[in-house]
Amino acid sequence: MTVFEELKARGLVAQTTDEEAIKELIDNGRAVFYIGFDPTADSLHVGHFMQLIVMRHLQRAGNRAIALIGGGTTMVGDPSGRTDMRSMMTQEQIQQNAARFRDQMGRIIDFSEGRAIMVDNAEWLLGLNYIEFLRDIGVHFSVNRMLTAECFKSRMEKGLSFIEFNYMLMQSYDFLVLCQRYGCNLECGGDDQWSNIISGVDLVRRKEQKEVFGITFTLLLTSEGKKMGKTQKGAVWLDAEKTTPYEFYQYWRNIDDSDVIRCLKMLTFLPLQQIAGLEALRGSELNPAKELLAFELTSLVHGENEAQDAQTTARSLFGSGADLDNMPQTELSDADFTDGCITAVDLLVRCSLAPSKAEAKRLIQQGGVFIDEKKVEDFSRSLSRAELEAGVIIKKGKKTYHRAVCV
Repeated sequence: MTVFEELKARGLVAQTTDEEAIKELIDNGRAVFYIGFDPTADSLHVGHFMQLIVMRHLQRAGNRAIALIGGGTTMVGDPSGRTDMRSMMTQEQIQQNAARFRDQMGRIIDFSEGRAIMVDNAEWLLGLNYIEFLRDIGVHFSVNRMLTAECFKSRMEKGLSFIEFNYMLMQSYDFLVLCQRYGCNLECGGDDQWSNIISGVDLVRRKEQKEVFGITFTLLLTSEGKKMGKTQKGAVWLDAEKTTPYEFYQYWRNIDDSDVIRCLKMLTFLPLQQIAGLEALRGSELNPAKELLAFELTSLVHGENEAQDAQTTARSLFGSGADLDNMPQTELSDADFTDGCITAVDLLVRCSLAPSKAEAKRLIQQGGVFIDEKKVEDFSRSLSRAELEAGVIIKKGKKTYHRAVCV
């Protein structure tokens, strides 16, 4: 099976500008491809993770990768998939975030000589002369055609700012610059980037009279069509300080049964034949497959040792003993107590196990909260500072564990 056939078999390929030409390019290791990452936060998240997996697939087939950090485009903000305008960020914030991205990407992508490079579009975007840019680049874009793009159509009712309207031109210009400087001939991205990608392909053709290509990959969605990587606490990050290896492991260990096989195909490098052998499993039989998924992904992001620790902790929590070393933990201070006590409702909120007191009460009412293996049945249940100095283990539902301790 060729690399392109494998990408399709794994359900990763969404749209292509020329499937046969792209297949020929990447199967023979002749693609110089790029994927852009706008550093809008101080860590990559699960949504970026799939793009990194795709890069690794292509890289392993001998193709050269360009990881483009959007130091310039982030100052404008991509309207794709948005219902509102992104917050404006300072150049200093963007560069701090970009540095974090570089460290995280290096765990998955091989940046050794000739294998991949990382560049920042701030290098050519921030110094542009606007009038020259409009005359040289803007002249090739039809406003009528741009307004038919999904990324703009979805924003027309709520309002699309002019600054965001420039994003498509800037991303297209990125492809042109990368083609001129590095021989880039393929742009990759999530399927929500299709309009931007085909505009870039068209711009390179017009300016350089070269044939280049674009390919988009399936968005990481649940079987219900919702974006993966969202929890009650927020996004699932690749930064261990924002989402611990144990929390990362548990996210994948607890995904819905209907998403397990698809995630194994799309996000791991396990042989498809091995994954096919798991497709008939149902119910509790799927638990080993979920453990396999969680272990493989945690190993990729945090290393095998961290994945092993997370798995050991998770298994011990479901067994007789509890390994506390890798369990998510919240440290309480004097300010968290009233008259030396804290209610179970306040503790759930403080530990980010419930977003509000109302939700915490609902969880308790439904019988889904345990503290040190004892069900919490009363909203007024309180814990003393002395109890929390020793530490308690909170269990929410069947699979979420958290330790609270007073320091």
